[in-house]
Amino acid sequence: MTGLSGQAPGLDVAERRKARRARIERWARWLLPVVVMAATIALWQWYVVAYKVPHYILPGPDRVVDALVRDWPLLWPALLVTLQITLGALVVATIGGVGLAVLFAQSKWVEMSFFPYAVILQVTPVIVIAPLIFIYVPSKIIGLLICAWIVAFFPILSNTTLGLNSADHNLRNLFQLYGATRWQTLRYLRLPAALPYFLGGLRIAGGLSLIGAIVAEFVAGTGGVGSGLAFKILEASYRLNIPRMFAAILLISLTGIIIFAVLSLVTHLLLRNWHESAVKRDG
Repeated sequence: MTGLSGQAPGLDVAERRKARRARIERWARWLLPVVVMAATIALWQWYVVAYKVPHYILPGPDRVVDALVRDWPLLWPALLVTLQITLGALVVATIGGVGLAVLFAQSKWVEMSFFPYAVILQVTPVIVIAPLIFIYVPSKIIGLLICAWIVAFFPILSNTTLGLNSADHNLRNLFQLYGATRWQTLRYLRLPAALPYFLGGLRIAGGLSLIGAIVAEFVAGTGGVGSGLAFKILEASYRLNIPRMFAAILLISLTGIIIFAVLSLVTHLLLRNWHESAVKRDG
């Protein structure tokens, strides 16, 4: 039987349950990680106090926060240096990766000639290459930038190449039928098709560029003006200043989270109106 409106009586109840479930999931997506983090910090503080762990072995969260505030004038310039290298490497990797992927899409001969070397560059640990880079490159900043670029370059190249090659072949044949040039096909078909793949690679490369910058700083091992957070960690370990080490690690983690969040927001804004991965569904 149906009501006066012609709808099943249980339809409104089902819709209300669905809306309530959606609200709960929306709150839980943000609340549960906060609860887990708060419980972890509380357990950490309890363990340090209950077992009287020396702060030079494992500092409590209160000591880490105190070190972060006290050493902020020292850590902030180091964070800026690390962030400068990270963002610079990400920009260079994006330009180089997309440019080379476009060349690969335009010529199979170019792809067959150069893609194996990109794979070799990716699978060779940067910690092995870094000492050679710092021998041959006179500038420490440029050497750090190259090391971070090596780590961040391949995800953008491989994902963008995959996206360019994943354009619908029927549409490519249609473009060819109507006399579109190679660059028109690239601009109006293949680049839009590759955008989700590129953005996925960009999110991966954002974190990898930070990792590459930190690893390169460890290998460089030079201090003084212009040193990044990695050297501050090394310096703190030499002095057994463990709270400062944890404070620097906290800054690195927060930086990585912010980079990922910003790139995820950019991905959502660019894809939310047309791509299946970002379009919201009612069901």
